[in-house]
Amino acid sequence: MTFNLIAAFFAFLTVSTYFVTNFVYLRYRKTLLNPVLASTAILAFILVLANVPYNTYMTGGSWIGTLLGPAVVALAIPLYKQRELLFSNLVPVVSGILAGVTVGMTSGVLFTQLFHFSEQLILTVLPKSLTTPVAMQVASNLGGIPSLAAVFVMVAGFTGYIFGPFVLNWLHIDSSIGRGIGLGTSAHGMGTAKAFEYGQQEASMGSVAMTLSAVFGALLGPVIAWLLLL
Repeated sequence: MTFNLIAAFFAFLTVSTYFVTNFVYLRYRKTLLNPVLASTAILAFILVLANVPYNTYMTGGSWIGTLLGPAVVALAIPLYKQRELLFSNLVPVVSGILAGVTVGMTSGVLFTQLFHFSEQLILTVLPKSLTTPVAMQVASNLGGIPSLAAVFVMVAGFTGYIFGPFVLNWLHIDSSIGRGIGLGTSAHGMGTAKAFEYGQQEASMGSVAMTLSAVFGALLGPVIAWLLLL
């Protein structure tokens, strides 16, 4: 009974914190007030201040985590809705996403090798550009640490969310497809959220990019790990 009450409390705390930060973000529209970033910082501060162990928090956090699986399946919806646009631009879309996934994974491995990370940490960083549930599964299958992989995914997402628009402007990428693919591939869910601020087509292509990145990443992850860790 006590266990369920603790789990329910932390699940409620997580959801309510997100809704409050989302309300603030929708009112002021400041990048650093993004609800995922802000709610994560607030929850981390509360847990540290109250000296609550991560495992205790996850008694309720895991309830929310179980929804990640259905969320990944739901990514098929934007793929279906944008099937005509996708098929009419199949080669540039697929090649762009494939290149982005390959560079994202390869650069992560090479960067961590440069700083002499352990092999387990390297395999944990490798799927950082994939959506969270897929990244955790890829990391687990390769021998990495799933919970830490989720942290690296968040770091990659926040980085893409904050700096992605500057990079797009610097490279003069102004097409809706290009922006959506770039943000969705490099920063998964956070990038897609940013793409929504540009327009519906950018958001749709961001969803497509995030979905296909998860598929390509799950297939390429073991290959890239094998090639770079020989």
